Amino acid sequence: MTRLLFVEDDEALSLGIEFTLQEEGYEVLRAASLEAGKNIFENEDLDLIILDINLPDGSGYSLCKYIRTKSDVPIMFLTALDEEVNIVLGLELGGDDYITKPFGVKEFLSRIKVLIRRNYKNVSSGNKLISGNVIVDTSTATITKRGKEIFLSAQEYKLLLIFMNKPQILLKRSEILNELIDVEESFFDENTLSVYIKRIRGKIEEDVKVPEYIITQRGLGYRWNKTVVKE
Repeated sequence: MTRLLFVEDDEALSLGIEFTLQEEGYEVLRAASLEAGKNIFENEDLDLIILDINLPDGSGYSLCKYIRTKSDVPIMFLTALDEEVNIVLGLELGGDDYITKPFGVKEFLSRIKVLIRRNYKNVSSGNKLISGNVIVDTSTATITKRGKEIFLSAQEYKLLLIFMNKPQILLKRSEILNELIDVEESFFDENTLSVYIKRIRGKIEEDVKVPEYIITQRGLGYRWNKTVVKE
């Protein structure tokens, strides 16, 4: 059974969403605070984490940042904060999706299914991809740089594979988006793509201001600028 952690301090809302998720066949672990959510994360195997931002003992942003130092489990923010700056911050800290209250139940459930499906299908069998100091083991979906493991979200990982499977080829933004978006996965846009590329650069580049791996060709798109060896 798919296991979800839901961190939300509004008990009435939390109970309603828990019931909805259970009706869809998910096992739901609930927490009403940052610390309780952290404890569950550290002690349970989870397939998805849903985070409120305003918690009684801190911010969901902080919990997201902590989780990303240890895991690439999909994270969805669920919050009343709907300004663009809040959405971008959530994505930059490692969130995979962001839905604002009030929301439609069908859209909410659809986004959950998308995140879980992406996470599973991105663990692909196969080879190692070696490029510069970056090594991707696609059999375990692990990434290392200079021997140190790097944690990517499911979307970041999929985007990295798109680049590394087409090294030194100019990819238009529209081409990248087409590969990222399945029929139901209509939640990517160009701004989200820019956020993910910025996040990947922050993890693999020595100097994000002078990138060596993902190069921007203004007005055209992006290019993986190093050769890739497959083993």
